[in-house]
Amino acid sequence: MNKHVISRRGFLGAAAASTAYSLMPSQAYGANERVNLGIIGLGDRGGAHLLTFSQIREVEIIAVSDADQKRMGKAGEKPAKHQDLRKLLEMKDVDAVVIAAPDHWHCLAAIMAFQAGKHAYVEKPVSHCIWEGRKMVEAARKYKRIVQAGTQQRSCPAVQQCAKDIQSGMYGKVEWVHCSRLDTRKQIGKVTGPQPVPEGVDYNLWAGPSPMSPITRTNFHYDWHWQWNWGTGEMGNWGVHYLDDMRHLLGWNDVPNNITAAGNRWWDDDGETPNMHLGLMEHQGVKVVIDVRNMAGDSSGAKCPEFLGGNGGNYIKCENGFVRIARGKGKGFDKDGKEVKEYKGTGGVAHYFNFIKALREDSSASLACEIEVGHLSTTLCHMANIGFRVGKAAPVEELRADVKGNEDATNTLEAMLGQLSANQVDLKAKPFIVGPKLSYDTKAEVFTGAHAEEANKFVRIAGRDPFNVPESV
Repeated sequence: MNKHVISRRGFLGAAAASTAYSLMPSQAYGANERVNLGIIGLGDRGGAHLLTFSQIREVEIIAVSDADQKRMGKAGEKPAKHQDLRKLLEMKDVDAVVIAAPDHWHCLAAIMAFQAGKHAYVEKPVSHCIWEGRKMVEAARKYKRIVQAGTQQRSCPAVQQCAKDIQSGMYGKVEWVHCSRLDTRKQIGKVTGPQPVPEGVDYNLWAGPSPMSPITRTNFHYDWHWQWNWGTGEMGNWGVHYLDDMRHLLGWNDVPNNITAAGNRWWDDDGETPNMHLGLMEHQGVKVVIDVRNMAGDSSGAKCPEFLGGNGGNYIKCENGFVRIARGKGKGFDKDGKEVKEYKGTGGVAHYFNFIKALREDSSASLACEIEVGHLSTTLCHMANIGFRVGKAAPVEELRADVKGNEDATNTLEAMLGQLSANQVDLKAKPFIVGPKLSYDTKAEVFTGAHAEEANKFVRIAGRDPFNVPESV
């Protein structure tokens, strides 16, 4: 079984443990009526949604869509199957769609769904660029749709309770945050020329708003994550979960107005996105270090905050203690490092129930991660990616000077250097890409000041006829 797909037993067990998310009859749907869902995209996440939503009594999956015909077979015989998602959206009896197509399709598929009268659950990251995310929010408001963003940890009891404690002042004023995703991935390989479109794939439909450029990766599916035309890298793939947690834990209703980023892709493969990515932000007096890495190797004992589970999470340093919290669990400590509270959770399996409950109540009020919340958390990912993409090659000494005075950032850089050394990376041959400090206008959602012209080229991505995201939704 794919590691991203929760088992039936695990799903039902988590659901039973959270009676707060049991579904109740409402004005929108009678007690014996079901919510008819369509699933768009049947890769790893779509396959997980196929399983989880099918276990909810009040839900029936009546249609699926994927540009790869072969992938629709996993849905079994009963649901209608449409290679072209527009055919699924024409189905009058589909109440809502789950959008789990690649990143570049999220916005347009959602807007098309809203215009067709459907509500939506949109996988993370909710957009491929900042402008798209705002357009999705505008469309959701115009068409009065119920839209859940797929950062499911918003529905995790551990994060919810921890957020209440931090915001109540239990640990004192927040001083700084280390937000991290530490994982190991393999290189995606290097091809010598354009690859053929896999049998059964309609490449025009798959590419949609993005270019139908030559395929330059061995694995057509999934490895698009690491190429900018279609993906958002590890920052948008995994970093978004913990960045969303950070906004949730600290009670932020907006995003910082600044970003500095550095990193590189130190694998010699066909990927373009960084596999070591350092981001620095400051907001409401809180310094933030974003630390996303997926290279193997030891960090040589550097003093980065340790996380439960070992693969990332949030470390929140407060004046009277600190909190470590990751997916599904966390702990709070006093100044002396004595544990004062444990946070237990499910990782957010109730997120699916939360969406269906909102549909049955015909209201967005109870959504754990309404689309604008998801848009703002995704914006943090885009800001970090843009900070990297406008950067230039620079010696380590320059980066050290940039982080001087920020102890956590300095320790993080040393951890990265230790890991790069363990991977025998020659920084003289392939140095860090270091971006300038960028200023961001949180109202206009564009960069301003020095380097704004370079950065704003990535705020909006050009579309492709006839799959353009509309200027006016």
